[in-house]
Amino acid sequence: MFLKKTRGDREEAGLSLVRHEFIYQAIKEENQEHNYPISTLCKFGKVSRAAYYKWLHREIPESEAENLRIADEIERIHEESPDKGYRRIKDDLERYHNIKANDKRVLRICRKLDIKSTIKYSNNGCTRQAANPQYIAENILNREFTSGAPNEKWLTDVTEFKYYVGIIKHKLYLSAILDLYDRRIVSYIIRDSNNNALVFDTFDAAIEANPDAHPIFHSDRGFQYTNRAFHAKLEAAGMTQSMSRIAKCIDNGPMEGFWGIIKRERYYGKRFTSRDSVVEMIEEYIDYYNNKRLQRNLGVLTPLEKHESYLQAA
Repeated sequence: MFLKKTRGDREEAGLSLVRHEFIYQAIKEENQEHNYPISTLCKFGKVSRAAYYKWLHREIPESEAENLRIADEIERIHEESPDKGYRRIKDDLERYHNIKANDKRVLRICRKLDIKSTIKYSNNGCTRQAANPQYIAENILNREFTSGAPNEKWLTDVTEFKYYVGIIKHKLYLSAILDLYDRRIVSYIIRDSNNNALVFDTFDAAIEANPDAHPIFHSDRGFQYTNRAFHAKLEAAGMTQSMSRIAKCIDNGPMEGFWGIIKRERYYGKRFTSRDSVVEMIEEYIDYYNNKRLQRNLGVLTPLEKHESYLQAA
């Protein structure tokens, strides 16, 4: 009984050759350039001669050719950014490579190519709770992590990065402020010391860039944020201070999430051997994050695209 193949069947048939395509192509090139025996090359590639010749002389179906084209771009994306999973790869294909494919198709090709995103490591924050806090604010934000407009809700925190000079370990501290509407990094400061000046200067930079902003300003109970002088700065700027509860890092979830993103995508698994290399990595990543990193929860836009779309509509 003849059964007509569905589009899914044809696509899966095309995918079946994606993994071996590169092996077959290598065999063909080595044979043509160096005249190595096909049988020997097939043995090294762990494929049969019959399968190779079938590939060599076949007519390539349209669906298979499309899968191979998509697979080639997926490999390039993965080599450049191994942290990306299939969903982010799919979004990049559509936005930056003009290739439309649904999530399932990209996932199947990634599985055939054994492409997986890098492992997500747990983030261990470095903010020190104040032993004798001068000012404690209520958790006004109350995990309401959505916002109707830019500069309504800001989150902030400090995290640390390590680098080595010889066997000596050094630390750098990154303080940043994140807007909950468009998830953009509003401001950031990198310093060698985790102190009040680090946090105060980050706040001042945010105000300078957004002089009319009067958001809810949420943080954990780190010693910088419970400082009376910092609370006075917030009041002078017309902001409402909010703080996470003790031992409830989820109260500042999106900020903690950003630390996890930057460290998973650019920091974990690497050994930095100079201060400049860490600073350059952070600066380049935040520029990439704000301007090029597509986010599905923003409608497959970058943070600055989301921000600018609001300004244009206002």
